[in-house]
Amino acid sequence: MASLLDGFERARERVEMAPGAVWLRAWLMDVAQAELVARCRAIMDGPAGGYVPTVRGGGTMRVRMACLGRHWNARTYTYEATRSDYDHAPVAPVPGAWMAMAADLAAAAGFTLRPDIALINFYDADGRMGLHQDKDESAESIRAGAPVVSISLGDTARFLFGGLRRKDPVESVMLESGDVVVFGGPARLRYHGVSRIVAGTAPAGLGLQGRFNITFRQY
Repeated sequence: MASLLDGFERARERVEMAPGAVWLRAWLMDVAQAELVARCRAIMDGPAGGYVPTVRGGGTMRVRMACLGRHWNARTYTYEATRSDYDHAPVAPVPGAWMAMAADLAAAAGFTLRPDIALINFYDADGRMGLHQDKDESAESIRAGAPVVSISLGDTARFLFGGLRRKDPVESVMLESGDVVVFGGPARLRYHGVSRIVAGTAPAGLGLQGRFNITFRQY
């Protein structure tokens, strides 16, 4: 089987967003995107599939989420083996092909990654993700600056990328289907989020209304 990274339709571009943060534009070809979307749908609709997390304080997130490898508990902001904040279902492993792909994407951005967690978020037209830091992985992983690899599939999203403090200036970029953002090292704890989903912008071949985002981490 050909690598999911072989070939592409839009012109690839490697954009340095900040020290330690790389935007791999148009990095995944259409066939790879279609394969990933199909797998995301199957996971979302399968056992221990997608649900809307409730965060501490009682609010609900504006995405549907499914976790692989370890479950992210939205009430405690910790990782665990079962979904104790929802239905206590066990967590399925990250597919081996996905781990290899994430490691290749990290390498394209200049990082080494041994991913063991994948979080799948589905955004509909009203989906959003407030500014936050990805800091719930192990202290060892954070100290090492092991990167987060984030894949966009479907509708275009306005991605917010800030600094190491919540009040730092925030830049925004429009992430299209097939784009990948990798941030680690000095950028590992930068604030980021999603402020808008542009409905109807997904490639027609995906048959998707909305956006899947897959983020890989090393616990």
